[in-house]
Amino acid sequence: MNINIYYGGRGLIEDPTIYVINRLTTVFNELRVNVTRYNLYEEKDTIAMLPKTLKDADGIILATTVEWLGIGGYMQQFLDACWLYGDKEKIEKLYMLPVVMATSYGEREAELTLIKSWEMLGGISCSGLCAYVDNYLDFETNSDYGNIIEKQGENFYRIINQKMKVMPTSNIAIKQSILKTNTIELTPQESEQLSVYVSDETYVKKQKEDIEELTQLFKNMLDSNGQDNETQEFIKNLRDNFHPLEDFKASYSITLTDVKKTLVVEIDGKNLKCYYGEKPDADVIAKTNRDVINKLILGRITFQGAFMSGVLSAKGNFKILRTFDQVFQFNIL
Repeated sequence: MNINIYYGGRGLIEDPTIYVINRLTTVFNELRVNVTRYNLYEEKDTIAMLPKTLKDADGIILATTVEWLGIGGYMQQFLDACWLYGDKEKIEKLYMLPVVMATSYGEREAELTLIKSWEMLGGISCSGLCAYVDNYLDFETNSDYGNIIEKQGENFYRIINQKMKVMPTSNIAIKQSILKTNTIELTPQESEQLSVYVSDETYVKKQKEDIEELTQLFKNMLDSNGQDNETQEFIKNLRDNFHPLEDFKASYSITLTDVKKTLVVEIDGKNLKCYYGEKPDADVIAKTNRDVINKLILGRITFQGAFMSGVLSAKGNFKILRTFDQVFQFNIL
């Protein structure tokens, strides 16, 4: 017989839960039961992989300590992992003994949480051990408490050994009718492999980077496909109406405030580059809207005229600003 103990406390020396599970382990060892203990605080980086340890168990003990409220984060993570990655067919055959010691109020609520959680997973829960411990030393040295713990361990052994049946609960019906995961149906082997990936920080980090890269790629594709004809024509018309000046070198950054895009124009003699992006060190930094640029490329307004009328604001080298109308000569349409 194999019994696994999953301890969800913090491993403090004065934790009464540790005393209880040590006493239970002694009883099981005398009954020649193989006991494997998992301290969740030591396994915190690989908790998602722990459900696979259930496959060889005949029964398990979920042991935790109520220090201020509830079953604690480590135990909750383990139960979450069982729900996401555990072999539900195996869990249905597993007996669970809850052990909850409290140094604060709420031991019975925490025990009930463990029982409800395990039954929601489909497992079989047994009557457990729960107590409020005010003084650790008094609790540990009390022989009556020790006898109760030992008898509970013996009872748990008999339940597993005899495969005792339990009365059905409404939790099973709730699980079958309501609590259904919205995830892809996976085999136990696939779930186990997925839990390994989830616990691998390097793999998870790489997956996140790949997702971000793909997100940005598709975003750029959508932005590119979603650009309207006018925005495409701005660059085309600038290139078609470019009249280079010898030894003239300049750059313009024109922010279109209504579409939140920046048109960058870089001129180096006969070379022209037009693109949407950022160039904070441009010689002329201007702001306007798409309608003004549309009028500009149709020849209905000049760059300097737009600036003088106030529909275009600009800062930088104003000699280069005026030269824009010489470099780009648009025909009136």
